[in-house]
Amino acid sequence: MHPKLLLNAHQIDILLHRLACQLIEKHRDFSETVLIGLQPRGSFVLDRLIQLLSTHYGVSEIAHGKLDTTFFRDDFRRTDKPHAANATQMNVSIEDKCIVFIDDVLYTGRSIRAALTAIESYGRPSEIELLTFIDRRFSRHLPIQPDYVGRQIDSLQNDKVEVKWKELTDEDAVYLIKETL
Repeated sequence: MHPKLLLNAHQIDILLHRLACQLIEKHRDFSETVLIGLQPRGSFVLDRLIQLLSTHYGVSEIAHGKLDTTFFRDDFRRTDKPHAANATQMNVSIEDKCIVFIDDVLYTGRSIRAALTAIESYGRPSEIELLTFIDRRFSRHLPIQPDYVGRQIDSLQNDKVEVKWKELTDEDAVYLIKETL
């Protein structure tokens, strides 16, 4: 397995700025919007977007939360390993708000399906959108499509797309790891 670099730190920064601008175009002042990072890895994208929106684009009051979907997944009981949930941080009302789920990689769509189920515990939003940093568009098991996409990547079913965030690995990069048969 030899990883192929798809995006470097500079390219990631450009894509995050583009996504922030797309959010501004649609949501203006964010007064009716709640950004929700899907734990664990969507929270890194969320944190980066909030930082960009406030420091570069002057949007200071952004309602946001972090949602863990571990126990809402349809494959929850299909493994012998114990599951470790991440902290859910939902200190905002989503009632009648437009929420934007934020995740790093959209692959089969199962995490998003779990998020749709989990969010029901917190109220009824007026609308739900999806922002994903990487869209593996030919791998979907469910009919779920993002509203905002950083980059689309075409890969084989057995390949892996790995997003590295400097908060975890001291590197911002996206790699494609080809599985050898």
